[in-house]
Amino acid sequence: MHTKSTVSAKPAEVEKKWLLIDAEGLVVGRLASIIANRLRGKHKAIYTPHVDCGDNVIVINAGKVRFTGNKLKDKTYYRHTGYPGGIKGITAGKVLDGRFPERVLEKAVERMVPRGPLGRAQMRNLRVYAGAEHPHVAQNPQVVDVASMNRKNKVGA
Repeated sequence: MHTKSTVSAKPAEVEKKWLLIDAEGLVVGRLASIIANRLRGKHKAIYTPHVDCGDNVIVINAGKVRFTGNKLKDKTYYRHTGYPGGIKGITAGKVLDGRFPERVLEKAVERMVPRGPLGRAQMRNLRVYAGAEHPHVAQNPQVVDVASMNRKNKVGA
């Protein structure tokens, strides 16, 4: 007779892979949810909610991500200066055209990962680059083709 037991992963026995995702032409929200699941480790059978079992994810061409519909001009990112009436907003289109276009994807993923010490640790495993170059060639990352997972993941496919 077998008794069923839930296996809880320990941080020492978690095997972390390096993944490379080319974000060119991909839809922001769909890409962010795939990245968030990989960072958390929910794609693994050994997933444990309170342990960082996710993989390291490298995203290139983050400046070439796409939005569907009118989100490019309608979606607004808000921040507050800390002073009364000091709320500031910037549209997604302006962020993508600006100096740090990778922040669009970083923010989308950050808001899909739990808040707290574990979520911050998992976000440190994400590296986002606006261009096609990345300094992690030595880690020999596996390429993940997000566009082929679902036809809706890529705009105009």
